[in-house]
Amino acid sequence: MIVALLNQKGGVGKTTIALHLAGEWVKRGQRVTLIDADPQGSALDWSQQRARESLPRLFGVVGLARDTLHREAPEIARDVDHVIIDGPPRVAGLMRSALLAADLVLIPVQPSPFDGWASAEMLSLLGEARIYRPQLVARFVLNRCAARTVIARETAETLADHDPPLLAARIGQRVAFADTAQTGRLVGELDSDSAAAREIAALVTEIGRIAP
Repeated sequence: MIVALLNQKGGVGKTTIALHLAGEWVKRGQRVTLIDADPQGSALDWSQQRARESLPRLFGVVGLARDTLHREAPEIARDVDHVIIDGPPRVAGLMRSALLAADLVLIPVQPSPFDGWASAEMLSLLGEARIYRPQLVARFVLNRCAARTVIARETAETLADHDPPLLAARIGQRVAFADTAQTGRLVGELDSDSAAAREIAALVTEIGRIAP
């Protein structure tokens, strides 16, 4: 399966979710390659930091920030169980290519009224892709979500009326996720029974239920 993490808006947590999806699938015995399609290269930076810390390699991270993803990602997918594309913000050509490559698109949004509306262009690109890939599955993921806040509830209610729908699993606003970017680790490696690790596990389980 090829999963693309996409949103026109930057800073919504695409890379964090992409890395943790990969790590959780590896933990469950799956082979994974992560494609860093963001010119900023945050996933590659994480991988390099992991190497500097002499930590074991969990999955491959490949830099591929070009609009030939729809041809190259399926080739990479032949050798693994899952390919995860960490997509770029505000690069329409790259996003179109990622959408044409993907089986499942996850659109991370933060609990803010602006994040929902900022996804409008993303949804337009998704609609274009479905002309060629009518079977393409897409879901919103609520990320950096403080529990039981009014804004989180309102954002979830707004997205409940959208197509694509919102996943039930949510990722919290947790310091542990910020720590992983600097250390080249994943939250499950810091504490396998932490709330953050349980949230990632729940997300992967739900994706398994909707996977095309």
